[in-house]
Amino acid sequence: MHLSEGILPLSWAAANTAAAVPFLVKGTRDIKRRAETEPAIKPMMGLMGAAVFVISALAIPVPIAGTSAHPTGVGMAAILIKPFPTAVITGIVLLFQALFLAHGGLTTWGANTLNMGIIGTFAGYGAFIACRKLGTPLWIGAALAGAVGDLATYGGTALTMSLALHGDRSIWDVWATIFVAFMPTQIPLAALESVLTVGMVNFLVGRRPDIAGRLGLPVPAIMEVGDAS
Repeated sequence: MHLSEGILPLSWAAANTAAAVPFLVKGTRDIKRRAETEPAIKPMMGLMGAAVFVISALAIPVPIAGTSAHPTGVGMAAILIKPFPTAVITGIVLLFQALFLAHGGLTTWGANTLNMGIIGTFAGYGAFIACRKLGTPLWIGAALAGAVGDLATYGGTALTMSLALHGDRSIWDVWATIFVAFMPTQIPLAALESVLTVGMVNFLVGRRPDIAGRLGLPVPAIMEVGDAS
Protein backbone atom coordinates (compact mmCIF):
# COMPACT_ATOMS: atom_id res chain seq x y z
CA MET A 1 0.00 0.00 0.00
CA HIS A 2 3.00 2.30 0.26
CA LEU A 3 2.84 3.98 -3.14
CA SER A 4 6.38 4.78 -4.17
CA GLU A 5 7.76 8.27 -4.69
CA GLY A 6 6.97 9.55 -8.17
CA ILE A 7 4.52 6.82 -9.14
CA LEU A 8 1.66 9.35 -9.33
CA PRO A 9 1.68 12.49 -11.47
CA LEU A 10 2.01 15.52 -9.21
CA SER A 11 -1.48 16.74 -10.09
CA TRP A 12 -3.01 13.44 -8.96
CA ALA A 13 -0.83 13.34 -5.87
CA ALA A 14 -2.01 16.85 -4.97
CA ALA A 15 -5.65 15.91 -5.56
CA ASN A 16 -5.36 12.92 -3.23
CA THR A 17 -3.76 15.08 -0.57
CA ALA A 18 -6.53 17.66 -0.91
CA ALA A 19 -9.14 14.92 -0.48
CA ALA A 20 -7.45 13.70 2.70
CA VAL A 21 -7.02 17.09 4.38
CA PRO A 22 -10.64 17.63 5.60
CA PHE A 23 -10.58 14.27 7.37
CA LEU A 24 -7.24 15.08 9.00
CA VAL A 25 -8.49 18.47 10.16
CA LYS A 26 -11.61 16.90 11.68
CA GLY A 27 -9.53 14.13 13.24
CA THR A 28 -7.09 16.60 14.78
CA ARG A 29 -9.98 18.48 16.37
CA ASP A 30 -11.47 15.24 17.68
CA ILE A 31 -8.14 14.23 19.22
CA LYS A 32 -7.77 17.61 20.92
CA ARG A 33 -11.33 17.55 22.24
CA ARG A 34 -11.10 14.00 23.54
CA ALA A 35 -7.73 14.63 25.13
CA GLU A 36 -9.27 17.51 27.07
CA THR A 37 -12.46 15.74 28.12
CA GLU A 38 -11.08 12.18 28.40
CA PRO A 39 -7.40 12.40 29.44
CA ALA A 40 -7.31 8.62 29.83
CA ILE A 41 -7.75 8.21 26.05
CA LYS A 42 -4.27 9.59 25.32
CA PRO A 43 -2.36 6.38 26.18
CA MET A 44 -4.72 4.36 23.98
CA MET A 45 -4.15 6.74 21.06
CA GLY A 46 -0.42 6.41 21.54
CA LEU A 47 -0.73 2.63 21.69
CA MET A 48 -2.77 2.55 18.48
CA GLY A 49 -0.24 4.77 16.74
CA ALA A 50 2.54 2.38 17.72
CA ALA A 51 0.46 -0.62 16.67
CA VAL A 52 -0.36 0.82 13.24
CA PHE A 53 3.30 1.73 12.74
CA VAL A 54 4.59 -1.75 13.59
CA ILE A 55 1.85 -3.66 11.78
CA SER A 56 2.09 -1.61 8.58
CA ALA A 57 5.90 -1.66 8.55
CA LEU A 58 5.75 -5.29 7.42
CA ALA A 59 5.92 -4.56 3.69
CA ILE A 60 5.90 -7.18 0.91
CA PRO A 61 6.72 -5.74 -2.56
CA VAL A 62 4.14 -6.20 -5.33
CA PRO A 63 6.36 -5.83 -8.43
CA ILE A 64 3.78 -5.20 -11.17
CA ALA A 65 1.94 -2.63 -9.05
CA GLY A 66 4.87 -0.46 -7.98
CA THR A 67 3.79 -0.64 -4.37
CA SER A 68 3.80 -3.04 -1.44
CA ALA A 69 1.34 -5.18 0.49
CA HIS A 70 1.11 -5.37 4.25
CA PRO A 71 -1.36 -5.43 7.13
CA THR A 72 -2.67 -2.02 8.15
CA GLY A 73 -4.09 -2.13 11.67
CA VAL A 74 -6.62 0.59 10.85
CA GLY A 75 -9.72 -1.53 11.49
CA MET A 76 -8.54 -2.29 15.00
CA ALA A 77 -7.59 1.32 15.66
CA ALA A 78 -10.94 2.61 14.38
CA ILE A 79 -12.85 0.38 16.79
CA LEU A 80 -10.82 1.56 19.76
CA ILE A 81 -10.24 5.27 19.11
CA LYS A 82 -12.81 5.99 16.34
CA PRO A 83 -12.20 6.68 12.63
CA PHE A 84 -11.23 10.35 12.47
CA PRO A 85 -8.45 10.10 15.08
CA THR A 86 -7.29 6.92 13.34
CA ALA A 87 -6.96 8.87 10.08
CA VAL A 88 -4.66 11.40 11.77
CA ILE A 89 -2.57 8.73 13.47
CA THR A 90 -2.25 6.85 10.18
CA GLY A 91 -1.12 10.00 8.38
CA ILE A 92 1.59 10.55 11.01
CA VAL A 93 2.68 6.91 10.79
CA LEU A 94 2.92 7.04 6.99
CA LEU A 95 4.93 10.26 7.13
CA PHE A 96 7.48 8.73 9.50
CA GLN A 97 7.65 5.56 7.41
CA ALA A 98 8.30 7.60 4.27
CA LEU A 99 11.00 9.67 5.98
CA PHE A 100 12.84 6.97 7.92
CA LEU A 101 11.98 3.58 6.40
CA ALA A 102 11.65 4.50 2.70
CA HIS A 103 8.14 3.00 2.75
CA GLY A 104 6.12 5.15 0.40
CA GLY A 105 7.02 8.64 -0.75
CA LEU A 106 6.46 12.21 0.31
CA THR A 107 4.57 13.19 -2.84
CA THR A 108 2.38 10.09 -2.47
CA TRP A 109 1.85 10.61 1.28
CA GLY A 110 -1.61 12.12 0.70
CA ALA A 111 -2.69 9.19 -1.48
CA ASN A 112 -1.38 6.65 1.01
CA THR A 113 -3.13 8.47 3.85
CA LEU A 114 -6.36 8.68 1.88
CA ASN A 115 -6.37 4.97 1.06
CA MET A 116 -5.19 3.51 4.35
CA GLY A 117 -6.12 6.16 6.88
CA ILE A 118 -9.50 7.13 5.46
CA ILE A 119 -10.89 4.54 3.02
CA GLY A 120 -9.54 1.56 4.95
CA THR A 121 -10.40 3.06 8.33
CA PHE A 122 -13.99 4.03 7.54
CA ALA A 123 -14.71 0.81 5.64
CA GLY A 124 -13.46 -1.29 8.53
CA TYR A 125 -15.35 0.74 11.10
CA GLY A 126 -18.48 0.66 8.95
CA ALA A 127 -18.32 -3.14 8.86
CA PHE A 128 -17.98 -3.21 12.65
CA ILE A 129 -20.93 -0.89 13.22
CA ALA A 130 -23.09 -2.81 10.74
CA CYS A 131 -22.38 -6.05 12.60
CA ARG A 132 -23.22 -4.45 15.95
CA LYS A 133 -26.54 -3.15 14.60
CA LEU A 134 -27.35 -6.61 13.24
CA GLY A 135 -26.71 -8.08 16.68
CA THR A 136 -23.90 -10.41 15.63
CA PRO A 137 -21.34 -11.60 18.19
CA LEU A 138 -18.77 -8.93 18.95
CA TRP A 139 -15.91 -11.07 17.66
CA ILE A 140 -17.50 -11.20 14.18
CA GLY A 141 -17.64 -7.41 13.99
CA ALA A 142 -14.02 -7.15 15.11
CA ALA A 143 -12.90 -9.79 12.61
CA LEU A 144 -14.69 -8.09 9.73
CA ALA A 145 -13.31 -4.68 10.73
CA GLY A 146 -9.78 -6.04 10.47
CA ALA A 147 -10.31 -7.80 7.15
CA VAL A 148 -12.47 -5.14 5.48
CA GLY A 149 -10.17 -2.31 6.59
CA ASP A 150 -7.24 -4.17 5.06
CA LEU A 151 -8.89 -5.08 1.75
CA ALA A 152 -10.59 -1.68 1.33
CA THR A 153 -7.18 -0.03 1.67
CA TYR A 154 -5.95 -1.98 -1.33
CA GLY A 155 -9.14 -1.44 -3.30
CA GLY A 156 -8.61 2.29 -2.78
CA THR A 157 -4.95 2.07 -3.72
CA ALA A 158 -5.81 0.21 -6.92
CA LEU A 159 -8.40 2.88 -7.74
CA THR A 160 -5.92 5.70 -7.11
CA MET A 161 -3.43 4.11 -9.46
CA SER A 162 -5.97 3.23 -12.14
CA LEU A 163 -7.40 6.75 -12.20
CA ALA A 164 -3.96 8.27 -12.59
CA LEU A 165 -2.29 5.71 -14.84
CA HIS A 166 -4.94 3.97 -16.96
CA GLY A 167 -3.89 5.64 -20.22
CA ASP A 168 -6.00 4.30 -23.09
CA ARG A 169 -7.28 1.33 -21.08
CA SER A 170 -10.52 1.21 -19.14
CA ILE A 171 -10.11 2.49 -15.59
CA TRP A 172 -11.91 -0.58 -14.25
CA ASP A 173 -9.77 -3.00 -16.25
CA VAL A 174 -6.65 -1.42 -14.78
CA TRP A 175 -8.23 -1.37 -11.31
CA ALA A 176 -9.06 -5.08 -11.51
CA THR A 177 -5.55 -5.95 -12.72
CA ILE A 178 -3.89 -4.08 -9.86
CA PHE A 179 -6.35 -5.25 -7.20
CA VAL A 180 -6.00 -8.91 -8.24
CA ALA A 181 -2.20 -8.52 -8.11
CA PHE A 182 -2.50 -7.71 -4.41
CA MET A 183 -4.66 -10.69 -3.52
CA PRO A 184 -2.11 -13.56 -3.22
CA THR A 185 -0.45 -11.72 -0.36
CA GLN A 186 -3.33 -9.61 0.86
CA ILE A 187 -5.93 -12.28 1.55
CA PRO A 188 -3.70 -14.07 4.11
CA LEU A 189 -2.72 -10.70 5.60
CA ALA A 190 -6.39 -9.70 5.88
CA ALA A 191 -7.04 -12.95 7.74
CA LEU A 192 -4.13 -12.13 10.05
CA GLU A 193 -5.61 -8.69 10.70
CA SER A 194 -8.90 -10.31 11.64
CA VAL A 195 -7.16 -12.44 14.25
CA LEU A 196 -5.19 -9.51 15.64
CA THR A 197 -8.27 -7.31 15.87
CA VAL A 198 -10.33 -9.99 17.60
CA GLY A 199 -7.47 -10.65 20.00
CA MET A 200 -7.09 -7.00 20.98
CA VAL A 201 -10.81 -6.38 21.47
CA ASN A 202 -11.20 -9.71 23.29
CA PHE A 203 -8.39 -8.78 25.67
CA LEU A 204 -9.89 -5.40 26.50
CA VAL A 205 -13.43 -6.69 26.99
CA GLY A 206 -12.36 -9.73 28.98
CA ARG A 207 -9.41 -8.40 30.97
CA ARG A 208 -9.84 -4.62 31.07
CA PRO A 209 -13.57 -3.91 31.05
CA ASP A 210 -12.86 -0.50 32.59
CA ILE A 211 -10.95 0.55 29.48
CA ALA A 212 -13.35 -1.24 27.14
CA GLY A 213 -16.30 0.61 28.66
CA ARG A 214 -14.64 3.98 28.16
CA LEU A 215 -14.01 3.05 24.53
CA GLY A 216 -17.67 2.23 23.95
CA LEU A 217 -17.34 -1.56 23.80
CA PRO A 218 -20.09 -3.73 25.33
CA VAL A 219 -18.33 -4.69 28.55
CA PRO A 220 -20.84 -7.27 29.81
CA ALA A 221 -19.93 -9.54 26.91
CA ILE A 222 -16.91 -11.81 26.96
CA MET A 223 -15.97 -11.95 23.32
CA GLU A 224 -15.14 -15.54 22.57
CA VAL A 225 -15.67 -17.22 19.23
CA GLY A 226 -19.14 -18.73 19.15
CA ASP A 227 -20.53 -16.64 22.03
CA ALA A 228 -23.19 -14.05 21.41
CA SER A 229 -22.55 -10.59 22.80
